[in-house]
Amino acid sequence: MDFTLPDEHRMIREEVRRFCDEEIEPIAQEIEDEHRFPDEIFDQLADLDVMGVPISEEYGGLGGDTLMYAVVAEELGRVSGSVALSYVAHTSLASKPLELFGTEEQKERWLTPLASGEYLGGWALTEPSSGSDASDMDTTAEKDGDEWVLNGTKQFITNASVAGSVLVKAVTDPGEGYGGISTFIVDPEADDGFEVTTVWDKMGLNASPTCEIKLTDVRVPEDRMLGERGDGWDQTKKTLDGGRISIAAISTGLAQGAYEAAREYSTEREQFGQPISKFDAIRDKVVDMDRKIERARLLTHKSAWQYDQGQSVTKSSSLAKLDASEAAREVAEEAVQTLGGYGYTEDFSPQRFYRDAKLMEIGEGTSEIQHLVIGRELGL
Repeated sequence: MDFTLPDEHRMIREEVRRFCDEEIEPIAQEIEDEHRFPDEIFDQLADLDVMGVPISEEYGGLGGDTLMYAVVAEELGRVSGSVALSYVAHTSLASKPLELFGTEEQKERWLTPLASGEYLGGWALTEPSSGSDASDMDTTAEKDGDEWVLNGTKQFITNASVAGSVLVKAVTDPGEGYGGISTFIVDPEADDGFEVTTVWDKMGLNASPTCEIKLTDVRVPEDRMLGERGDGWDQTKKTLDGGRISIAAISTGLAQGAYEAAREYSTEREQFGQPISKFDAIRDKVVDMDRKIERARLLTHKSAWQYDQGQSVTKSSSLAKLDASEAAREVAEEAVQTLGGYGYTEDFSPQRFYRDAKLMEIGEGTSEIQHLVIGRELGL
């Protein structure tokens, strides 16, 4: 594999990087402090035509590949973990499954507005009593004539309070285990009984809404089932393969942003008559940051490339997600340490990257679950 990005990918990266530096970075701390979802940023991302990077142009997307999408996600993560998180949840969790599993009618009705950035999407899997064992599901969908009636509670759902559509996992066939789960397209505005009951205050990433939603006798027509009855869990596994690439890309971006802040500070801050970067202790920190980022990026790009080749990425995406998320936390922590007291203040970005990075080791499967997945792939 050639790890040099194609020209088109580099052009997209430069365009998104410029936008991030000019429009997102100046307000990144402000939107965190205010716990404000930045609608205007996503309107501008839609104008840049990147809200559906890996989605076919036929349905309003850019027609790019997963590698291009990972590049965009990394650039967003480099300045704002919150913007990046809402972006990838919209793209890989809410939009891509519609392209992979939807009918033509569903794609035209639901995928096109998502890919064009008309509104954001969400994906509702996790429940209050289920985390790592996501298949332990209490949300149900019962057939009533030509409709399905959904009841249950979903927890930690990104974008639910700002979404124009949400893909909801529910049990349609109790007792069938993995084969009894199906996926439904829910319209938060039009479908009675859909309620956002909590928008969580979090350790970080507070400009990206994380919600609890309650479904009370939500009625959806038959044509809102995504794929076939009982396909929900297989769809989930395929979706999470791409989702892990997304988190790896954000993590690489968070690490890159923290590294850049630390490197710049270390070359400008002087102690004992010279820049602190000249001292072995600081130089070695910055070198190790760069090493970890390069490794995380290579693993992420490799998995994205394999995904685009139609290869299985269960192992490579888990490996990329595990390594990049840990690198993000480690690099951000060392960036705080490099800046010393300043690193602990909100006037400098490393503290934000440090708080944001922790979720990367939890969301889309914890680090412990990634070890389990990789172990299985190794035959252990």
